Amino acid sequence: MIKKRPLNHKLVFSIFFFFLCSWISLALAQNKTIPVNVGLVLDDLDSGDGKIWLSCIKMALSDFYASHANYKTRLVLNTRDSKKSVVDAAAAAVDLIEKVKVKAILGPGTSMQAGFLINLGDQVHVPIISFSATSPSLNSVHSSYFFQFAQNDSSQVKAISSIVKAFGWRQVVPVYVDNEFGEGVIPFLTDALQEVDARVPYRSAISLSATDGQILEELYKLMTMQTRVFIVHMRTDLSSRLFAKAREIGMMTEGYVWLTTNGIPNELRSLNSSVISSMQGVLGIQTYVPQTVKLEEFMPRWKRQFQQDNPTIIGAQLQVFGLWAYDSAFALAMAVEEVGTPSFEVSQYGRKLSHALSSMRFKGIAGDFSLVDGQLQSSTFQIVNVNGGGTRVVGFWTPENGLMNTLNSTNTSFSSTSNKGNLAPILWPGDSLTAPKGWQIPANGKKLRIGVPVKVGFTEFVKITKDPSTNAINVTGFTIDVFKAAVKVLPYPLPYEFIPFAKPDGTSAGTYSDLCYQVYLGNYDAVVGDTTIRADRSLYVDFTMPYTECGVAMAVPIIDVRSKNAWVFLKPLTWELWLTTSCVFVLIGFVMWVLEHRINEDFRGTPSHQVGTSIWFSFSTMVFAQRERVVSNLARFVMIIWVFVVLILTQSYTASLTSLLTVQQLQPTVTDIKDLLRKGENVGYLTDAYVYDILKQVGFDDTKLKGFKTMEEIDEALSKGSANGGIAAVVDETPNMKLFVAKFCSKYTMIGPIFETAGFAFVFPKRSPLLPDVSQAVLNVTEGEAILNIENKWFKKGDNCEDNPTQKLSNNSLGLDSFWGLFLISGVASILSLIIFVASFLYRHKHILKHPPDSKPLTWSKIRSMFEIFDERDFNSRMFKSSQQRDGIAGNPDNIAGDANSPNNNWPESTSSFSSNHTDANFEFFGGQQTQSPGQASLELVPSTTDPAIIIAEMHTTPATAQDNN
Repeated sequence: MIKKRPLNHKLVFSIFFFFLCSWISLALAQNKTIPVNVGLVLDDLDSGDGKIWLSCIKMALSDFYASHANYKTRLVLNTRDSKKSVVDAAAAAVDLIEKVKVKAILGPGTSMQAGFLINLGDQVHVPIISFSATSPSLNSVHSSYFFQFAQNDSSQVKAISSIVKAFGWRQVVPVYVDNEFGEGVIPFLTDALQEVDARVPYRSAISLSATDGQILEELYKLMTMQTRVFIVHMRTDLSSRLFAKAREIGMMTEGYVWLTTNGIPNELRSLNSSVISSMQGVLGIQTYVPQTVKLEEFMPRWKRQFQQDNPTIIGAQLQVFGLWAYDSAFALAMAVEEVGTPSFEVSQYGRKLSHALSSMRFKGIAGDFSLVDGQLQSSTFQIVNVNGGGTRVVGFWTPENGLMNTLNSTNTSFSSTSNKGNLAPILWPGDSLTAPKGWQIPANGKKLRIGVPVKVGFTEFVKITKDPSTNAINVTGFTIDVFKAAVKVLPYPLPYEFIPFAKPDGTSAGTYSDLCYQVYLGNYDAVVGDTTIRADRSLYVDFTMPYTECGVAMAVPIIDVRSKNAWVFLKPLTWELWLTTSCVFVLIGFVMWVLEHRINEDFRGTPSHQVGTSIWFSFSTMVFAQRERVVSNLARFVMIIWVFVVLILTQSYTASLTSLLTVQQLQPTVTDIKDLLRKGENVGYLTDAYVYDILKQVGFDDTKLKGFKTMEEIDEALSKGSANGGIAAVVDETPNMKLFVAKFCSKYTMIGPIFETAGFAFVFPKRSPLLPDVSQAVLNVTEGEAILNIENKWFKKGDNCEDNPTQKLSNNSLGLDSFWGLFLISGVASILSLIIFVASFLYRHKHILKHPPDSKPLTWSKIRSMFEIFDERDFNSRMFKSSQQRDGIAGNPDNIAGDANSPNNNWPESTSSFSSNHTDANFEFFGGQQTQSPGQASLELVPSTTDPAIIIAEMHTTPATAQDNN
């Protein structure tokens, strides 16, 4: 039996204590955190914004580590006050980096301060994270250690330009603070406005330290301009004074437009009621923050915490910068935890931390948090309208969809296309619901300085005279009257003054292109004159709608070209008409022969006699001298229509020939400018005109081009001619040539336009707000009676230019186009008559088609028999009946054929053969020969009736039948 030893209680206690200590040591080791120093540089921590941002950052770190208690790293904030000074901000950053050894810096508060800290961060490899610096100029440094956790100001310029485009505003004036924050966005804003065809005529930069008097001085300058659309880009400390002074001098009334970038609406809640009341009607761009559950839970919690920490600050409002500060601290804490313990060198840790920040993605309290090239990506904006004591959302904007009224449930797309109709009703300054037109002629502003060209010739367009006693300048002319008529149509007064484009001695100061360029330089507000719309000029100025005819024309002499040669009688008709008429004459002759030769003695005889008679008959109708009678009703029908056609032709021919021989026929000496070039003729043009360049492009040599200034000089040169040192033609714009020809209408005519141009128009600066209204007014003038009255006033014809019936440009010969209808009617009548005749003929002799007269092939026998019958007389016709009655044929049937040798006999020498059908009561004619030939029977005339007018011929066609009869 073994004896048990008692349990050693000390040993058990020692083992338990060992395990307990080990567990406690392990737990303590797991709960050990690593502090990481980060800097925080803010503006004036004693102010409201500084305290708000600081509280948001502290809450962000508290919330982050509360939800991630197992993380090893802990951010330790080291706060410095920059006191709104760039130098103090830089000093604070240096102190944090050198003494505290911070791994990153949050801040600073402004773009100017951030610009200094960026280079510092690059040198020491410390990330600089700004949640309130928004200037686009900060991105030009391209630093891998700078992170802009705020929305870049350049991201909103497209939203602003979309509003400008939607309301059709053509000119916009930016009003911005004169520092890096204000100037940074201006280039981007200008480019965006140019893309929507809006012009920036002036930039108003106001110093941050400007006094109220200086602000008023700048506002008064803006009042004298036509532009009424202003884009304000500054912080609320300066904008509050700006809008207060604008309301004071009446610039917040109806007709004005005030747009603001997001810097003002984002901080609007922090402004007092007096400032907001001075901004009534302002339209602003505001950063869109989605209303999430997380945000709704955070807002009241922040208010309670901020009030506890700052009991002396009442009514503090959290803006979007505070939300970005919260997300910035949250993102930095995540990045530091991802990098881990800062046990390696500063430069290596900084690179890893920068890489971690660049790839950070999460849903922040201000929306989706993501960086591209170190910039926060947030593309959605909401459009707000200042009304009452706050703002009202009137629409949204995104790059994909533009301006929209509402967002859909996913906050990613919109309901319709981009235009002002997709915005909710807007209350504009002056409590107006009507969108301002964006410009206005100021009552206390300057008159429009309108440049006018100085002309020596063609002063009917623009004429400048000077009163020697008062030195007053008077400008008149066609162009001036058109402009004045257009101004009267405008729905508003337009004060202006005409200023000659002249040298001190009164002569012209340059070409028309030089004058247009003065508008681009700003020396003139417009140009009124006979200025042509040209592509090269449109590069720097805009033109209204043209008010004259378009194109370049040519004026040439005219000569009398009445024909004096022996063949003038052929000229009244064209060769096509002569040929067609001859063919129709032959056709009518043939038709008349077909219809008449079987029943009309006048159309019988030898073949040559019949052809001659038919052609004679047709052509004799021209003078109605035909002696042949027309027996057939079908022929009479054809002749009625043909006589009418001949009557029209002869009368037209007579009138045209009379005009050729008696009326003066004026014709231009040349009709094609290429003929002048080919012959080497001299050509004139008006000096200081672009037509010279066109003629050079065509191929004219300088030695063949001569410039003139007055109509009298041109007339003298044209009268000499190119061979005598003058010119063969003058080339210029259609209005000038029209005026020249009107004065010398008896000597010259206008050819063309030979080149296309856009016509005369008025000149205005690029994107001038006056341009659409003046163009519309010009259209109203040119489409009405006013332009006719102005033309009649200035473009009077010369004394010898009244309409004269004996002088006109040469007429063209009569062509087939004028008579093809008559020929068509005559042809249809002829063909119809032939069809009726043939049908009747075939019907009367259908038995020949059924019973051929001989044993030859059936088809050929029928055709031959029908042609033989067609060639013979139709004794059943009324004409032959009457002839037989007169000659007593009934009493002497043997003489029916008559004497073929009689001089009065028009019948052909060939005779007919007859055949008898003994089974019928009547006998039918089917062919034969008068001279008996072998194998044929002799001719028999057997009367088949007592009527002497009807004679039937019978012939035995076979030899057997003839022998039986003998």
